[in-house]
Amino acid sequence: MRLIDDVKVDLSVVLGSSYMPVHQLLRMGRGAVIELDTQDNEEVVILANDVPVALGAVVIEGNKIAVEVTHTLTHADIDAGLL
Repeated sequence: MRLIDDVKVDLSVVLGSSYMPVHQLLRMGRGAVIELDTQDNEEVVILANDVPVALGAVVIEGNKIAVEVTHTLTHADIDAGLL
């Protein structure tokens, strides 16, 4: 087995963010909706082990949701405030 096969990467996608007081969060029940600060056509940030690595677009096909990579990030992108 090659060494690369043993590498584990945690991928996550940031769909948006929201700020609210903790007491409001604690009062939320099942099925509550939290409004995010992004529009449905904005790019999302893709993280690998909590480090931004790419931007992407949310794609819905039938009953499946995916993220398509639209731009890979460099250190220069991050330093320039692209995020």
